[in-house]
Amino acid sequence: MSGKTDQDDIPLADDDDTVTIISGGKTPRAAQPLPKEEPPEDPEEKARMITQVLELQNTLDDLSQRVESVKEESLKLRSENQVLGQYIQNLMASSSVFQSSQPPRPKQ
Repeated sequence: MSGKTDQDDIPLADDDDTVTIISGGKTPRAAQPLPKEEPPEDPEEKARMITQVLELQNTLDDLSQRVESVKEESLKLRSENQVLGQYIQNLMASSSVFQSSQPPRPKQ
């Protein structure tokens, strides 16, 4: 019997210069670039889309400015309505035409 045991027959990672990767029998592939999502566009289509985007941006800017002006006008009108409402209440309180037709209650 030689001086080798069963453990000496098991190959170790240091015993061989080749590396074996065990990953379910598949060897890893080199990284590949991602596929392009869309085919290259023609220059006319690209120019048309850029023009459309710019038009939509201008429309959005115009609408935003319009919304701001409507908000300002609304606040102005609301304030004027409050002033007019207070004025009408003061007129009604000072006019005998709008006074209650019931006699005032005597204070106890």
